[in-house]
Amino acid sequence: MIMKIAVIGLGFVGLSLAAVLASKGYKTFGIDIDNEKCQIISKGHSTFFEPELEKTLRKGLKNDLIISNDFSLIKNCDFVFVTVGTPQKSSGAIELSMIKNSVTKIGKILHSTKKDQIILIKSTVIPGTMRDIILPILEKNSKKKAGKDFGLISNPEFLQETTAIRDTKFPHAVVLGGYDTKYMKKAKRFFSKLHPNAPIIITNHQTAEMVKYANNSFLATKISFINQLSNICQNIPEANIDDISKTIGLDPRIGKLFLNAGPGYGGSCLPKDMKALINFASSVGVKPILLNAVEEINEKQLQEIIKLLEKKLNGISSKRITVMGTSFKPNTDDIRDSISVELIKKLLMKKSKITVYDPKALENTKKIFGDKICYENTVIDALSKSQCAIFMTHWKEFEKIDNKAIRYMKRKLIIDCRRIFAEEKIDAEYYALGIGQ
Repeated sequence: MIMKIAVIGLGFVGLSLAAVLASKGYKTFGIDIDNEKCQIISKGHSTFFEPELEKTLRKGLKNDLIISNDFSLIKNCDFVFVTVGTPQKSSGAIELSMIKNSVTKIGKILHSTKKDQIILIKSTVIPGTMRDIILPILEKNSKKKAGKDFGLISNPEFLQETTAIRDTKFPHAVVLGGYDTKYMKKAKRFFSKLHPNAPIIITNHQTAEMVKYANNSFLATKISFINQLSNICQNIPEANIDDISKTIGLDPRIGKLFLNAGPGYGGSCLPKDMKALINFASSVGVKPILLNAVEEINEKQLQEIIKLLEKKLNGISSKRITVMGTSFKPNTDDIRDSISVELIKKLLMKKSKITVYDPKALENTKKIFGDKICYENTVIDALSKSQCAIFMTHWKEFEKIDNKAIRYMKRKLIIDCRRIFAEEKIDAEYYALGIGQ
């Protein structure tokens, strides 16, 4: 019998998972309440940019991947993955309405099926959510008992944008949180076959939920640590943060990843998960001193960049400033919690005239700023008549910029937050984060 799998929520995590499962030959149902999104995906197109995703999606569709807004399709599935979003509230806590709605629907379908189903929660939720919210909703609506009549397992994801397909195919670990039942044994067999080289960690719900926050908060800590060192290096003549990062990264106790100094961390995960963990720690009576410091350092990075701009331009009101790169990292169109977006907002408050260029994220940027800023489709047009160009995202395209492009600037002033040109001879007044002046 062919195993049937449902994936609820076709955002970044869910669509990547559904595409990979189907491409591997599993009968997969990708389900989302947004019918327009479903229609786009059914034609082999993603609603966001992610390398290798559309290629994998099209292979999955050829293998009979079904995309639909019909929840009833999960009725005969062996596994049901929940991957809906848990966005951030203004308080820092997470919003659970989408996951509550999803598991309510799942519970009602569980009530009407005789199939032994396993529900796996991949959505990022704070410890205790499974026990206190998800489990009661499922049991109430299904009239069944978790661990006896159906399986309920926490299965956090560790995907990075730009490498989502690779990370889905080859995870560094699989975490399964839940009861030691026949359902857990079945899940372990499934993941052992799906990811034969990945270690499988079996634990309880609360620990599995905490793992994702521990993972992301540690990555954020590494970024803030190297950024603070970068600020120190800027005040030491000829000091170079990249040489320091490379050297300490060779120490196996530290590792080389997430040691690239820059304007701060952003994206859909790190800022949200840091705030959620800080909020959660406070709610259980723990003062998150280190986590607060990590977040404070991240916020101050942007302030330091603005101070440098104001100093070099002798004030930034009415000055034409070009922001190169608005996506939070290269090879994505995602601008959620992008440091570039926050920079633009602050510069607009100071009456700067802003021009932006990004190879992939211009349309998403327009959704935020509309006609408040200018958008250009080429590097030269973006630099033209600019009084300062600030490089925020390390797109490969930017490495090709030379003096021929820079000559179009009204004032040849470059602030390089990624040290793209640190080893190049460019005809401009040049400042790089982490390089001592």
